[in-house]
Amino acid sequence: MTATRTTNLYDVMDSAYDAPQIRAHSRSLGHVPIIDINPRATPGRKEELKAEKKRCQRLGHRPAEQIRYNERTTVERVNGRIKDEFGGRTVRVRGNAKVMCHLMFGIVALTVDQCLRFVT
Repeated sequence: MTATRTTNLYDVMDSAYDAPQIRAHSRSLGHVPIIDINPRATPGRKEELKAEKKRCQRLGHRPAEQIRYNERTTVERVNGRIKDEFGGRTVRVRGNAKVMCHLMFGIVALTVDQCLRFVT
């Protein structure tokens, strides 16, 4: 349903989704997979990634994939705040409409909180 309404160019995922099958499926949909590399999957990969990061910092280079991947962290912070501060983790109602209402009140409270942070 989402694919009919929007054009999705990228699939942004964390290292838990670092698998060749997931990358292949993303490409088969016409998307560009931006998946954080899991260094534990290959021996010696962790040191290689640290060295690459150090070289990029020395040159002042930031790959486009890294910039796009950082957008994910913004969404993760919002999801974490909804769960931790605005009742998203402990939903104690039943029914789709009531759960949606509960979560939307959390979104409204989060929005007001962020607006107050910008003002002050």
